[in-house]
Amino acid sequence: MHHFLISIITSYFLFNSFSVIAQNEVLQELEEIAIIDQKVMIPMRDGVRLAADVYRPKTDKKVPIIFSRTPYNFNNWVDGKQITTMRVKKALEAVKKGYAYVVQNERGRYFSEGEWDILGVPVTDGYDTFTWMKNQPWSNGKIGTYGCSSSAEWQLAVAALDHPSHAAMVPQGYGAGIGRVGNLYEQGNWYRGGVEQMLFMAWLYRVEHDKFKPRIPAGATQEDLIRISRFYDLDPENPPIDMAEAFKHLPIQDIIKNVHGKTEIFDKMITRKPNDPDWYEGGLYHDDMDFGVPSFWFASWYDLSITPNLVLFNHVRNNAKDTSIRDNQYLVISPNLHCEFTRGTSQNTIIGELSVGDARLNYDEQIYAWFDFWLKGEQNNFKEKTPRVQYYTMGRNIWQASETWPPENAKPITYYLNSNGHANSAFGDGKLTTTKPKTDHPDQYTYDPMLPVPSLGGNICCTDNVIKGGAYNQQQMETRNDILVYTTDVLDKGIEVTGFITSTLYVSSDVKDTDFTIKLIDVHPDGSAYNLDETIQRARYREGYDKEVFMKKGEVYKIDLTPMATSNYFKKGHRIRVEISSSNFPRFARNLNTGGNNYDEKEGIVAHNNIHHSSKHASHISLPIILK
Repeated sequence: MHHFLISIITSYFLFNSFSVIAQNEVLQELEEIAIIDQKVMIPMRDGVRLAADVYRPKTDKKVPIIFSRTPYNFNNWVDGKQITTMRVKKALEAVKKGYAYVVQNERGRYFSEGEWDILGVPVTDGYDTFTWMKNQPWSNGKIGTYGCSSSAEWQLAVAALDHPSHAAMVPQGYGAGIGRVGNLYEQGNWYRGGVEQMLFMAWLYRVEHDKFKPRIPAGATQEDLIRISRFYDLDPENPPIDMAEAFKHLPIQDIIKNVHGKTEIFDKMITRKPNDPDWYEGGLYHDDMDFGVPSFWFASWYDLSITPNLVLFNHVRNNAKDTSIRDNQYLVISPNLHCEFTRGTSQNTIIGELSVGDARLNYDEQIYAWFDFWLKGEQNNFKEKTPRVQYYTMGRNIWQASETWPPENAKPITYYLNSNGHANSAFGDGKLTTTKPKTDHPDQYTYDPMLPVPSLGGNICCTDNVIKGGAYNQQQMETRNDILVYTTDVLDKGIEVTGFITSTLYVSSDVKDTDFTIKLIDVHPDGSAYNLDETIQRARYREGYDKEVFMKKGEVYKIDLTPMATSNYFKKGHRIRVEISSSNFPRFARNLNTGGNNYDEKEGIVAHNNIHHSSKHASHISLPIILK
């Protein structure tokens, strides 16, 4: 045992020593090839200064700039020790390829002055920073923006300002920057189908700065900022909490307050309805704005905003005023979770519990070829070598290419919900058929908001592991009687579903308002059932997000759910399945069924909901089938 403990201790110190050495090697290499200028305070038009670190090649030539803007901490000193952050690695990569790399904190974050709001408003901060970078003596005047999630989302609205130096974009996992596009009113992923997505309650608890935090006096010099950054990184840690338990609290407007979190931004957002005018005053991109930048978009099947991401890509291609902008939009859709594009280095990519094969792609090579083309003017045949749309088809486990999204050979085929009135659970008689039912045998289930259907896997992020994203076997879930299950017969040949998936339900209820959920499932021969995508719709918004129309007991209403999206090959011997229910918690907030505000209510009522399927009320799902 003594020797065993010595071995463990020795291994621990060796591992940490190697880790420190590896980090120091990155920093040392960067210092050898780059001019490093940290805590540069860039002035905005209102006098507020935003902190940036600048890394640029040691050369007399003017160089293009790759710019990343973030609400997260990138100070590379923690507890008096210098560390290699992700941003330092990105800087080394960029400088080695002949670019300056600039990373900046949004207004009000860490060493940046001012007050913070989501997406780093005002939008003019991005424009002013572009102007500052363009005017630097070492700049060639060409700027490319690059980043995932929060580092991507702010780029969308700034692209509408069309700064002359903003030459190219690479936004990845960018859905929370989309406000309204087409019929989707997600307002930065706050809503799906008029229902609050609860991820922001976890995210804001972690990241929102308190207005009473210690602050650096305005006007501090760069020298002072560099000095104090070595021991004071302005990154306090909130006490750890059980977020799964926190999500259960009612009313939902008090969830963050109940765990002693900062609530200022959350408080103003939780009361907004899907078409509230305040959504149009911040940093979100809406479809009445132009778009002025060539873009290389990256989305993923198991991200929470896959559909709005793809709808935005199509919107820009079809509606940008400048033809050259419309023609210079490219897209990659991977099978990963949120922002896991380049993290997948294995020949066996696991998403949740499911292997989707070798999903690797030469991301860095393509991204820098894009930047080389637009920022350096290299004639590298990017357009000739790069498909307009690259997408990964699960089941077949291959990368495919198309000139459009969806592919032109995707034909919508309607599958109708059918049963003898007992589709409850996988043990029921629910069928999914291509023939329309003739008579109505509605399926009824009870939705109790105090006993909601729990989320299992799915297209999600940022919930502190309350929900693990990805594909998970839904068999155990499908034993619940408050889930209706409709399944095709065993497929006698494989079917590829690639594109947008639309669904229409005909419903009735004994409450004024409730929600309806749908989930698309691939059922394997052994009965395991893996989720592909899911969505939800609040009944009161069935006629549009600018009004609330409540239900009357016993009347049948048409509900069009927001589209889903996937590319999946249902193999021979598999079955296609949809699940219908009224909750998916805590992925989505529970509807308390009262017809009230919901966000300020503690008590709910039980709903008895019906799904109708007949020649008159033909509930159905439309699948984009690839025709060879």
